[in-house]
Amino acid sequence: MKLIPFLFTLLFLFTSNLVSAQDEVSITGTVMDKDVNQPLEYATIAFFSKKENKIITGGITDMEGKFNIKVPKGIYDISIEYISYTTQTIPNKTLNKDTDLGVTGIAIDAEALGEVSIIAERTTVEIKLDKKVYNIGQDLTTSGGTVSDALNNVPSVSVDIEGGISLRGNENVKILINGKPSAMAGFGDTNVLSQLPAEAIERVEVITSPSARYDAEGTAGILNIILRQKETLGFNGGLNLTVGDPDNVGVSANLNLRKEKYNLFTNLGYRYYDAPRTSFSDTEYFDRLIDGALKTPEFQRIREDQNVDRLNRNYNANIGMEYFINDASSITGSVFYRYGEDADLSINNSDRFIGGSIVEQTLRKEKQTEEDNSYQISLNYINRLDDNGQQLTVDVQYGKDKETQETGISEDYISTQQSDPDLIPREEVFTTEKQNEYLIQADYVLPIGEDSRFELGYRDNFENKRTDYNLNQEDEDNQTGNLVLNDTLSNIFDYTEHVTAIYSQYGTKLGKFSFLLGLRLENTRLKGDIDSRLTDEELLKYFKFPIQTNFDNNYLGLFPTVNLIYNLAKEDEREESVTLGYNRRINRPRGWYINPFPSRSSRTNVFQGNPNLQPAFASAFDLGYLKRWDGLTLTSSIYYQHETDSFERVEENTGQQTTDGIDIIRTIPVNLSSNERIGAELGILYSPAKWLRLNSSINFFQFETTGEFNGVDYSAKNTSYFARFSSKVSLPYKIDWQTNAYYRGAQENAQTKTDGIFSMDLAFSKEIFKDKATLSLNVRDLTNTQKRNSYTTTEFFNRESEMQWRPRQITLTLMFRFNQQKKQQRDRENGQNGGEDMDFQG
Repeated sequence: MKLIPFLFTLLFLFTSNLVSAQDEVSITGTVMDKDVNQPLEYATIAFFSKKENKIITGGITDMEGKFNIKVPKGIYDISIEYISYTTQTIPNKTLNKDTDLGVTGIAIDAEALGEVSIIAERTTVEIKLDKKVYNIGQDLTTSGGTVSDALNNVPSVSVDIEGGISLRGNENVKILINGKPSAMAGFGDTNVLSQLPAEAIERVEVITSPSARYDAEGTAGILNIILRQKETLGFNGGLNLTVGDPDNVGVSANLNLRKEKYNLFTNLGYRYYDAPRTSFSDTEYFDRLIDGALKTPEFQRIREDQNVDRLNRNYNANIGMEYFINDASSITGSVFYRYGEDADLSINNSDRFIGGSIVEQTLRKEKQTEEDNSYQISLNYINRLDDNGQQLTVDVQYGKDKETQETGISEDYISTQQSDPDLIPREEVFTTEKQNEYLIQADYVLPIGEDSRFELGYRDNFENKRTDYNLNQEDEDNQTGNLVLNDTLSNIFDYTEHVTAIYSQYGTKLGKFSFLLGLRLENTRLKGDIDSRLTDEELLKYFKFPIQTNFDNNYLGLFPTVNLIYNLAKEDEREESVTLGYNRRINRPRGWYINPFPSRSSRTNVFQGNPNLQPAFASAFDLGYLKRWDGLTLTSSIYYQHETDSFERVEENTGQQTTDGIDIIRTIPVNLSSNERIGAELGILYSPAKWLRLNSSINFFQFETTGEFNGVDYSAKNTSYFARFSSKVSLPYKIDWQTNAYYRGAQENAQTKTDGIFSMDLAFSKEIFKDKATLSLNVRDLTNTQKRNSYTTTEFFNRESEMQWRPRQITLTLMFRFNQQKKQQRDRENGQNGGEDMDFQG
């Protein structure tokens, strides 16, 4: 494998020490808390050379508050710092021999401590060349919630009632954890994010114009979720306990132990919850032509009312250690594990009409159990090759997932006018999915002067998923009721995605103007092998279009990126800037979008993948504006995207019927010719007083899709928007009150109109136990209106439906904190946080 020698060559070339030997002296001393006369561990000592106008070296104290630092001979300003304490400075100190500075006592700075607390609570936004960074802060409405709940409060991001995530109204968004694909994000299955606690998030990077550093996947852009870890010194952490209604019990812990040579960190969580779901549909079937003759359906109308109890239990653990090889390099290893058990019971009442009267009623029961085991092993190496910012990082990651699912389905008549009704066969579905993924990545950064930087990187990402699907059905001709294998639908689908990429980018700052130019070359190989008992002719007859049972598609693509920023502010003014971005993206068909064998969640409405799907490519432009005043931040942008071979899900009549004469409708993703999207967004963060913080945003967009499939034109044009508002009020007695409101406007495509959706969250919190704990009460979807109402019209049927994924939820959370007042001084931000992009903000 050529990659391994490449990585070792990079490591050999760049891990050597490049600093020439100098005459050094040893400087010792002790740092104490002046008020309580106790040693301060991890206090920072820095040596600033006036001659070179920079910090030459530094270090931290041990458990006894002592330090011993080697320093080149010279004259220095020595600073001794500790977060929340006053800084002590020893100016113009000549160091030409070993010196003991003795004991230095420092005291708590009450004003600074207050500022640290405020910053930790406040949700802020940073504008960088290729992204917006939202520091989540203490969002009360997500206390005891999940990562999905937290994302729904981030501007530009929308989470629908099924947990699907979209960016600016576009669902094709790439989810990263700490800058990389991760088992924590379910290898692309965003539903897994509803199992991770929201308290694990430090910040969210909304990357609408990704630089060449990032994978080109995701035509909408990238959401990079940065988890909390390695933030504080010594032994510290937090414990969260949650109870709620509907049943919701959870416990999570975030623990950290930082020593001079290593840092241990862990996130542990357990959650048990009941997520009841309700849905209703009313479908009217039309007469249709078959072989030139007009045929009337057996039932002109079918009304279904479904209730689903979903019991979920899941465990997750992320355990890691960072070892500091020396002052310039470190290696971090971590293991993530997730185990989940689901037990769903679905009850579906069906009323069937002829001529306006109910002629038949059935009750369908579906019991599904699922187990999901996944783990991921990650290694990160970072070497700061010199003091100017030259840096090498190498990441290696391996993940494995196994999911088993067993479903039993039965449907019985409650009433019928048939004298000898057709048997509705029982079904059992057994599905096993196994997935393996590895990632190898190397990034090299070379500063050029003070304001320029060159970056070069390599990445190899391999993923294999094998789905074994078996459907057993009751034999209609066998009166014993035995189940036999359905040869038509049972299959094994083996799918592989292999993406190899190299990239380079160059950025510089010229006065108030900065730019970042990049080019990424990606080779994508998509392989599929469908083991089906049907011949090609039988597949064509059954699915109505040719099926590629074996495919091997190779795509080589160039993905340029351009990001510009211009600082409009004068020296004595607050920040004001304009940004412009361009990037080319790809949407690769994968997973269930490719597997052609239909799901069996319903006998009459099925989802079927399309192995003939080709990748979609998009070009996107983004123009942004940022302005800060005292207490007020305004962000805005307008954007345009043109996508070719865009994916669209369409519904059509399969021409087949169930055993009791009901037409089977399928939903299938297809490539349409193009999709154009234009929009604008505006966000405001406003703090008119210390006790009040307001946050609002609105995103307005229009998309137009053109194309046809199977002779039907699915062109459509739609205008929609979504808006959110949040307020946080600090009340007396250390009580906070927060309100979040969200509204998504009506949407429409070629077949379906969806009504607008409104939801409101309300939360209260109080600091207790001398500010070492927080008690929070929140209500999600206070008005219980987060329901999707839609209307679908085709040439075969009309359908009106309503679905509520999760009803109003009340949660009580108790959060304990210990030793979190000591904020980490030493900057060890590295590849764990997805790398450092150029921060040219003017």
